Amino acid sequence: MVRSEELNLCFQKLVMFGGELRKMQGGVIAEWKDIPMELLLRIMGLVDDRTVIMASGVCSGWRDAICLGLTHLSLSWCKKNMNELVLSLTPKFKNLKSLVLRQDKPQLVDAAVEAIANNCHDLQDLDLSKSFKLTDRSLYALARGCPNLVKLNISGCTSFSDIALAHLTASCTKLKVLNLCGCVRAASDRALEAIADNCRKLQVLNLGWWEDISDKGVSSLAYGCPDLKALDLCGCHRITDESIVALASNCPHLRSLGLYYCKNITDRAMYSLAANSRFKSKRNLWQQPSKNKYDDEGLMNLNISQCTALTPHAVQAVCDSYPALHTCPGRHSLIISGCLSLTSVHCACTFQSHRAATMQAH
Repeated sequence: MVRSEELNLCFQKLVMFGGELRKMQGGVIAEWKDIPMELLLRIMGLVDDRTVIMASGVCSGWRDAICLGLTHLSLSWCKKNMNELVLSLTPKFKNLKSLVLRQDKPQLVDAAVEAIANNCHDLQDLDLSKSFKLTDRSLYALARGCPNLVKLNISGCTSFSDIALAHLTASCTKLKVLNLCGCVRAASDRALEAIADNCRKLQVLNLGWWEDISDKGVSSLAYGCPDLKALDLCGCHRITDESIVALASNCPHLRSLGLYYCKNITDRAMYSLAANSRFKSKRNLWQQPSKNKYDDEGLMNLNISQCTALTPHAVQAVCDSYPALHTCPGRHSLIISGCLSLTSVHCACTFQSHRAATMQAH
């Protein structure tokens, strides 16, 4: 099987050769313009995005086909001149549904995001993570031009305000996945209330290091976003048990909860999670069984690292209530690092292996 690196190299040579042919034949390449669009796009799917962009310049036929058919693009490989590349490409690639602009060294500026918003109105998935040069101008532009966003990653964008974020959510009401980790200037209860009011379909939300939010904001999320499946509250040290009680009571689909360094969380929160699981189990006895096997598993990931106020009995109650939580090697989904008092907490696998070992010994 040909490796992707070899395929990219061969295709790049083909692109370069095409340029020479155009010079020799006056820009007429009969063999290439007859390639069916479907076949060309299938070939594009086998090479990297840099090569796709090169191929769009081979001839007008290829350019039109790629511009029409390209729906997913990543420019994370671009180490220099990303803004210029975005400005030149977005007027051509207007059918983009997914665009990744994640950067190691921040380059992106508001003008580039405005170009995206002005041209890519069908965009559903956008990754702008680590773009701390961006300002509220970018969020206002996205609100105006990209109302179909379903997934947005603006983690590490430290200049966005809560007002601009609220404005974005008022227009992008289809959001299901939202990564706001490290958006410290936007971190407020007002922003969370706007998300709860506008994004009722939200399923995944990362609020890592939103240190200024309180139970008021998280509780509004619990009431406004009942479809939440994953919520990361790491570093949100002001929240208390009230937030977890609200989530346990109102978000029945919650599968992943991050509470790293939430030191005000106590046993009451754990018992609330455990009680919610037992209630659901009893209710399901007379309800029609779910078609999705995961619907009955409840919490599958729980991070309570550095939550030093918790006791083993309360955490064990949660572990016993949710069979998908594991402490066994290779399957750690109940993360308790930094909590020395919780070393006695174990999942059912540990007891089963101990029982099996005992039976074999006898």
